[in-house]
Amino acid sequence: MKIGIVGAGTMGSGIAQVACLSNCEVLIFDKNPKALEQVKLQSEKNIRRYLKRQKKTEDELNALFNQINYTENLEDFKNVNFCIEAIVENLEIKQQLFQELESIVSTDTVLATNTSSLSIASIASVLKHPERCLGVHFFNPAIMMPLVEVIPAVQTSQAVFDQVYGMIKSWGKTAVKAKDTPGFIVNRVARPFYGEALRILEEGIADVPTIDWAMTKLGKFRMGPFQLMDFIGNDVNYTVTETVFKAFYYDPRYKPSFTQKRLAEAGYLGRKSGKGFYDYTNEDKNPSPKKDEVLGYHILNRILVMLINEAADALFLNIASAEDIDLAMTKGVNYPKGLLEWANEKTLMWCEQRMDELYDIYREDRYRCSPIIRHLNQENKTFQID
Repeated sequence: MKIGIVGAGTMGSGIAQVACLSNCEVLIFDKNPKALEQVKLQSEKNIRRYLKRQKKTEDELNALFNQINYTENLEDFKNVNFCIEAIVENLEIKQQLFQELESIVSTDTVLATNTSSLSIASIASVLKHPERCLGVHFFNPAIMMPLVEVIPAVQTSQAVFDQVYGMIKSWGKTAVKAKDTPGFIVNRVARPFYGEALRILEEGIADVPTIDWAMTKLGKFRMGPFQLMDFIGNDVNYTVTETVFKAFYYDPRYKPSFTQKRLAEAGYLGRKSGKGFYDYTNEDKNPSPKKDEVLGYHILNRILVMLINEAADALFLNIASAEDIDLAMTKGVNYPKGLLEWANEKTLMWCEQRMDELYDIYREDRYRCSPIIRHLNQENKTFQID
């Protein structure tokens, strides 16, 4: 199979490496020759590192490297079987690209977008044959992260979805099906991990290192919310939050934080700028956490119940199956366990009571309990995760 990838950035090169390792012929397009040269060097480095333990010979490695080709001419995509774009998150630019691609590729070529937040239906709407368009959302770094969200638009044919879903699984990835709604699964369900942590900070309940300590040491999350925001980039994380907030018609559950907005405006983007919530130029200056377990569990439980509530609502609104929601959060963002599984362990009575306590304090719609939690609790049932 010949795979065409538009965009020689981090995601495009990562997807190329995944396809290459699955013995696909890959063609990467970018208008910038320097970007193509850089991605060639990086791809060879990453593939070599990934295959280091498999004792591949130099000839075998070179054969893999030769499966990836590079072009500055989009017309070279005329013979690709599957095309995925990984360019800037701008709807108009993506629509223009897809119209151009449709005029080049064959009638049975699948056109996919790696968008993390834009409407797949809107991207597909400009095509003469929108039934062959869908979302295929990889996570960074694509060569390492197992999860891929496969998102059919309302126009996508079942045959195209089945074909792509099967192909992604054949590449050794964990494929989950998500409805074409803002944030899909991961970027929707994960919003409280950042948003509620920021709210706790803004209320003065705890400082940055204490909140991160509570989530990593007590909650067993791999990274704390502020560590992760600094890693992602406060500009990027804020923009995703703002996009989801607007897309959900300004639902207060997804409201962005002025604290993060000001950091982004100041250029305190996190690790890539040397300073964010933490100072990376002189880490000895960063304050130590207050290791108070009573405070720590208060922080953990507040963020956790908001995450559980978001996952429950995603299930309630048929965004994905219970199994796929839990897979998405464990395989896509490395949560210590699935949130619906976690809800069952904590009990749905605990979840309902914690949400109602928060609502009683704040009287904000942000803290409304998902109807499915109330319903299952009243029926003395649990989430069924197959």
